[in-house]
Amino acid sequence: MSASAAPTIWDRERLGITIGTVVLIFLAAIEALAVTTVMPVVADDLHGQALFAVAFSATLATGVIGMVAVGAWSDRAGPRAPLYTAVALFAIGLIVSGLAPDMLTFIAGRLIQGLGAGGQTVALYVVVARIYPPQLHGRIFAAYAAAWVVPSMIGPFLAGAVTEFLHWRWAFLGVAILTAAAFALVAARLRGVSLQADAADAAPVENTAADSTAAPRRRIGIVTRMLLAVVVAVCAVAVGFAADLPEGLGGRALGGPLAAVAVVVIGIALLPLLPTGTLRAAAGLPSVVLMRGLAAGAFFAAEAYIPKLLIDRFDFSPTVAGLALTLSALGWSGASAVQGRYGDVLGSRRIVWITAVLMAVGFSAALLVSIIDADPWVVVIGWGFAGGGMGLLYPRLTVLTLAYSTTADEGFNSSALSIADSTGSAVLIALAGLGFVLLPIAGVGYITVYVLALGILALALLPGLRMGDGGR
Repeated sequence: MSASAAPTIWDRERLGITIGTVVLIFLAAIEALAVTTVMPVVADDLHGQALFAVAFSATLATGVIGMVAVGAWSDRAGPRAPLYTAVALFAIGLIVSGLAPDMLTFIAGRLIQGLGAGGQTVALYVVVARIYPPQLHGRIFAAYAAAWVVPSMIGPFLAGAVTEFLHWRWAFLGVAILTAAAFALVAARLRGVSLQADAADAAPVENTAADSTAAPRRRIGIVTRMLLAVVVAVCAVAVGFAADLPEGLGGRALGGPLAAVAVVVIGIALLPLLPTGTLRAAAGLPSVVLMRGLAAGAFFAAEAYIPKLLIDRFDFSPTVAGLALTLSALGWSGASAVQGRYGDVLGSRRIVWITAVLMAVGFSAALLVSIIDADPWVVVIGWGFAGGGMGLLYPRLTVLTLAYSTTADEGFNSSALSIADSTGSAVLIALAGLGFVLLPIAGVGYITVYVLALGILALALLPGLRMGDGGR
């Protein structure tokens, strides 16, 4: 095949699905950047400072339920209907949060939104596996990362400006309106496109990678998997609410022990939802999935408190505080493009080491400012490095997951990757919030958050160096 005839993600037969799915990623990026920017204001307005972390972890926790449901649904019937359902739930959750009269209602909306956001992620991964050949997987995931570029440039600033000059509610309602419009576009683009797996392709294939490949999974029914996902979600939310226990139930004295019990239950409930060997960092796919959970947890737990640090400690406006997220998202997008082009050349081990260094720079910058009140712009610049590290790592993990999969288990493996992502993020954001609330002494709460992030990053090197290269 000549170079001019080589397939691309912009080929005529794939152009529509590329555009449609990139639009969905674009809107998800707008929402993610907006909520992180405006949450300090939302928590103040709805008198919910103690539940600040729960507002983040709630969405991630229920995302696990959406991921399990959509993963199984996609394996059985293709990703079309699961994707449509997920988008609808995402929009409904945004509307509930945008109209919320109090913090508990706001969190209820975030719970609904999480069901949709988690399911949408898995459905899109399966769409990629069904529509694009393996050699284009790195490119399409790089395109998804590039869909963060415009949101990263305008999202935090726009969310801050909307909050300052209109109201924080429009940061949610506005995205809901855009999602409804995009849904019509995506549905039209998918009409007539076959998303069913070829039966011949669904058969397991031999993979000669030395350190593991199609990792074994536990054969359990969908009902059991759904119940386990609910247990994970409830316990993850419970970790966040442990910081706001009423005095009659033991107050803060019981918060830590209850959170510890919830984390243990989460670990047990996760086992059947992940490839065998994930929690012990077995080589290959299990380490890919574990790396995703640890890296996501460290990054997002730290990021949740970046705008809060800048607004509360240094009197930044929401608009200016959002610049840290802008630089991070730009770094993420740029590094993802590098991974899409040079990921196979660099290899997994180099990518993990580079990622660890870049993320450590970002975490250390925030920690330094928290300790000695250094120039807050150090946080803004440092967070750009952290975003670059995540941008280099994230697409690589998704590419490896698909490389270790067949069409018979793409849904399970994709959902496992996303479950690890959301659960790791939800639990570590909640634990960071618990530490922040229980240590209200000036600066100590922030120090706890960033020390936790650095510790988890160091731990992530264990699975990171055991991932392999997907049999390449």
